Amino acid sequence: MAAAAAAALRAWFWNERFWLPHNVTWADLAGEAGPPGSGLQYPRASHVLSAFPLALGIFAVRLLFERFIAKPCAINLGIQDSGPHRAQPNAILEKVFTSITKSPDGKRLEGLSKQLDWDVRKIQRWFRHRRNQDKPTTLTKFCESMWRFTFYLSIFFYGIRFLWTAPWFWDTRQCWYNYPFQPLTSRLYYYYILELAFYWSLMFSQFTDIKRKDFLIMFVHHLATIGLITFSYMNNMVRVGTLVLCLHDASDFLLEAAKLANYAKYQRLCDAFFMLFGVVFIVTRLGIYPFWILNTTLFESWELIGPYPSWWLFNGLLVTLQVLHVIWSYLIIRTASKALVRGKVSKDDRSDVESSSEEEDVTSNSTKGILSTSSNGSNRLNGHVAGGQWTGEE
Repeated sequence: MAAAAAAALRAWFWNERFWLPHNVTWADLAGEAGPPGSGLQYPRASHVLSAFPLALGIFAVRLLFERFIAKPCAINLGIQDSGPHRAQPNAILEKVFTSITKSPDGKRLEGLSKQLDWDVRKIQRWFRHRRNQDKPTTLTKFCESMWRFTFYLSIFFYGIRFLWTAPWFWDTRQCWYNYPFQPLTSRLYYYYILELAFYWSLMFSQFTDIKRKDFLIMFVHHLATIGLITFSYMNNMVRVGTLVLCLHDASDFLLEAAKLANYAKYQRLCDAFFMLFGVVFIVTRLGIYPFWILNTTLFESWELIGPYPSWWLFNGLLVTLQVLHVIWSYLIIRTASKALVRGKVSKDDRSDVESSSEEEDVTSNSTKGILSTSSNGSNRLNGHVAGGQWTGEE
């Protein structure tokens, strides 16, 4: 009974009439993609399983990188492994913090004020300090951002080098000629699976990385990114997929570079990288993406292969991504505008360290950059579903 149900579910999920163009079957894509003995093949669903051990390998490399490369770099830049100001020891407040609430309401604050003979504002400050002392240090955030910067920069240049010789980079109609019977080259396979593995590693590490306000949003974002990459691979939309990946990678490393400069207290360099990030983000997401990517997925593909069920799903996701691009571009422009007025990039609403008073909020706004976070990713379809770092994230 269970086996029959599983078989029915599998048949429903892998329905050829949903995933593939008319008159194309999975059996057609199971054979060799070139002359006999050429070794060429088409993408297969089983290929994506190799992303899991690779993701674990990437995570292990990250741990080694942060310990033996990123941390020494941070120390050489004068970044100390010290956290925020620690709260004054107080058994009563500590019990409330650990057992009842980390953010007491006004009624509880009044009660604690009478019990301790402390001013309410002093108690509020104690709770802020107590929450902050559990936050990660600048050194930890620097190491995390340096890893992401290194990967994003490396994968972007790998993608550019690979695509420079790819015919579909110069003529997007090549993405659809003879589709889906387009051979999978080894370089294309490594590029795609490496990107997929990286996002799986982000999924794993999200539970050990710096916790942000938008943990759930980024979790869903990573799932959507993985879904898009996996779907486009199994459906052999890898040619246009590589264009989407590379386009979104173009701005990610600039954001991480700005964060690194912020943690190292190079404010002018931080602001310069952030402004450059904003320009590249807007040009790629509001210019190149709709007029290059969406043009080929919506219009050129319609002309050359025609629509079918998964075609609508794929383009629906890509159009939704464009809506997110518009939203994040607005937030970036707003941040940049404030930076021009104040003389530097303002504090990120998602900052993981709270100010302990209104006066400290003002100081924080003038000394801490918006980049005191890590993305993660992402920012990504890559953006890949979420291009920006400015929503209540990390």
